[in-house]
Amino acid sequence: MSIPDFQSLMLPFMEYVADGKEHSLREIIDFLASHFGLNEAERKQLLPSGKQSMFNNRVGWTRTYLKKAGLIKPTKKAHFQITTRGMECLRENPPVINVKFLKKYPEFIDFHTHKKGAENVDLDILDETSPEEALEMSYQKIRQDLAVELLEAIKKCSPEFFERLVVELLVNMGYGGSRKDAGEAIGQSGDEGIDGIIKEDRLGDESGRPRTGG
Repeated sequence: MSIPDFQSLMLPFMEYVADGKEHSLREIIDFLASHFGLNEAERKQLLPSGKQSMFNNRVGWTRTYLKKAGLIKPTKKAHFQITTRGMECLRENPPVINVKFLKKYPEFIDFHTHKKGAENVDLDILDETSPEEALEMSYQKIRQDLAVELLEAIKKCSPEFFERLVVELLVNMGYGGSRKDAGEAIGQSGDEGIDGIIKEDRLGDESGRPRTGG
């Protein structure tokens, strides 16, 4: 089963805390993972940044959205319970709780409007994923677009420029140490395909002078 989006978590989240007791975020994460039948691999799947579990992140944003709508309230760090408004919400027996549903609450509208205005991301994506995921997706897209543009620009440059670029890239990766003359481009006719020479190899074999060839 795929990992549910953070809006799909809202209703079962609210139904679980409907007993009025205090619940921890860890408790909710475990319940929702079981509720949606997630396996260990799905629970451990990371965000593109590799810094946090995607599922945990989505549960965290579900909690934030419900709190901003006034349906739950914090009791202490990483603990919360349902509010009177939350109980009234469940008495309506909603078939689903999502961003559209939460917009009936003025406090949530203020939060959501500010959130959308503050983030430079696609608004449709923002409602389908957690805000953090939307930001990461936008960042990755910018990086991919930039990489394509750079490659196209490099392809239009002269062979001499490409040779200098390769040498400078290797030097900036650490080859050649901190010497100002760590590398040089020497590409020319009759050089047997040698584009340049790195004078010192800090990351590799110190006994030789690595040469770049094209």
